[in-house]
Amino acid sequence: MDESVSVDYITLDVFTDRAFGGNPLAVVPDGHRLTDGEMQAIAAEFNYSETTFLLPPNNSRATARVRIFTPSKELPFAGHPNVGTGFVVAGFGQIFGQSAGETLLFEETAGLVPVSIIRENGAVAGAFLTAPQPLSVGRGVAPEIAAECLGLASGDIVAESGAPVIASVGLPFLFVELGSREVLAQCRPEASAFARHLSDLGTDAIHVFVREGAEVYARVFVSQGRMFEDPATGSANLALAALLAERAAERDAELALEITQGVEMGRRSRLSARAVKRCGIVERAEIGGRCVEVMRGRLAFARRGA
Repeated sequence: MDESVSVDYITLDVFTDRAFGGNPLAVVPDGHRLTDGEMQAIAAEFNYSETTFLLPPNNSRATARVRIFTPSKELPFAGHPNVGTGFVVAGFGQIFGQSAGETLLFEETAGLVPVSIIRENGAVAGAFLTAPQPLSVGRGVAPEIAAECLGLASGDIVAESGAPVIASVGLPFLFVELGSREVLAQCRPEASAFARHLSDLGTDAIHVFVREGAEVYARVFVSQGRMFEDPATGSANLALAALLAERAAERDAELALEITQGVEMGRRSRLSARAVKRCGIVERAEIGGRCVEVMRGRLAFARRGA
């Protein structure tokens, strides 16, 4: 006999102060009755870069357990889903019978993720998250390989301040610095080159960026069965802030970045990142921004053969 299942959802745009900008996110505030397969199917139905599902935490310290799904797989951690989910939970004021304070703690596969709430005139406006893992820096990549993946010439890659490299604070990306915003706009990712090179590097995504003082202009390209561009990537820019802090000549440094992403897609996003280095080690990295709610609704479907 079929069983009827229904769950509420909220969609929002993250890393923006206006609807239809930033990065869309769907949040299912109570997913405890859903199976893994149903969560994956719902994420595929929304077809956003990520959808989150909240469940009661296993860790008594945590506010909630958060599971993050792309249309094709589950992720151990991601940036804009944590910022957006924090915004939603803070707006409710409680979750799973406990009050939601000004700092939330989300239990995820990558670890515990602290999320602090941004308020403006008493209203919830956004959130900041702290990286769940310390910065890890992996293999360097030849500029020629990065250029091939991006449809650029090898001379377009900036290597003087640090060659292209894999880095992560919970989710790995290949970081590639470019010399100008004009070159950034010219990126044309090559799916065949991604397939040849990235699987051996342990990532499916490239973060390309241009630095202009404390301003950073970025694009992120991902190959997950299909090639797509992400309009605002919190986990990547979080790792970028930590990586640039580590590369700074000073043993003690505090780095603050304002990052613009998604311009070429028509979904301008604004992210604020911070990193703190002490005695040559990056101790803390944070990223955050504003959010705007877009829709509320209910999903209903039949669970076959229940």
